[in-house]
Amino acid sequence: MRIAFVGAVEGSRVAFDALVEAGMPPSLLVTLAVDASARHSDFVDLAGPARAAGIEVHLTKNINAPDTIAKLQEGQPDLTLVVGWSQICRAEFRSVARFGSVGFHPAPLPRFRGRAVIPWTIIANEKETGSTFFRLDEGVDSGPIVLQKLFAVAPDETARSLYEKHKQALLEMTPLVVSAIARDNGVGVAQDDSLASYCAKRSADDGIIDWTQPAESILRFVRAVGDPYPGAFTLDAGAKIVVDKARMFAGRGRYIGLTGQVQTHTDSGFTVLCGDGETIEVTSWRGASPKIHAKLMSA
Repeated sequence: MRIAFVGAVEGSRVAFDALVEAGMPPSLLVTLAVDASARHSDFVDLAGPARAAGIEVHLTKNINAPDTIAKLQEGQPDLTLVVGWSQICRAEFRSVARFGSVGFHPAPLPRFRGRAVIPWTIIANEKETGSTFFRLDEGVDSGPIVLQKLFAVAPDETARSLYEKHKQALLEMTPLVVSAIARDNGVGVAQDDSLASYCAKRSADDGIIDWTQPAESILRFVRAVGDPYPGAFTLDAGAKIVVDKARMFAGRGRYIGLTGQVQTHTDSGFTVLCGDGETIEVTSWRGASPKIHAKLMSA
């Protein structure tokens, strides 16, 4: 089977390597030009490994551009796999491969369609999530499901640990998807749209901490938007402090002050009063250490 592979992030590299290791190397890699790498905080340069494996490479910033479609048509793929690409694949793109186009989504479709799914999964305090391969159609993450794997979200899950779970799923699932389509090119189960939910796009600015929230919510937020994403942050007299790690410090009533106010310095960092009267300890951060009683701002 001739496979055109599209991707540009850490998960893309895992799926790409899984195909090569399984003896299913793509005949064409479509990936992001390096000068556009800022588009993804988890960008990985796949061009080098592909060329080393003798795989043709096409660099693009627009998956639907005429030159990209022409390159795909030239390669005459049986299947196009899209793993880690932020643009919607239009009808002309999807129609090139004779067995169609299949995408990957780090969610238990039809739930959590859309963008920034890993952070939203943790922010929403989900107990279970999943990795899904599905057929691309005119909608957003709405096509028939080819293969899905469900797994638990840990109580202390971070964006990085959840990302790694999806990478492991990609390692296991990618060759199975190709094999399933090779056996039956019509494989796929329609999604139930009545069960669908949708995740909105997030930007780096959306990482600002709302100190009026309960301590547990703030800790969950810090875990959700950290590595490989830009991170949670607050402002101290206009200066940005990125909070990489934090933990519960003291219950309601131990410290009396203003919401968002630094209460103490500790051996590991500093403590901040949250909206429910509980205090968290910031143990890893980027930026200057705030003074005691400094008022950290949410905007």
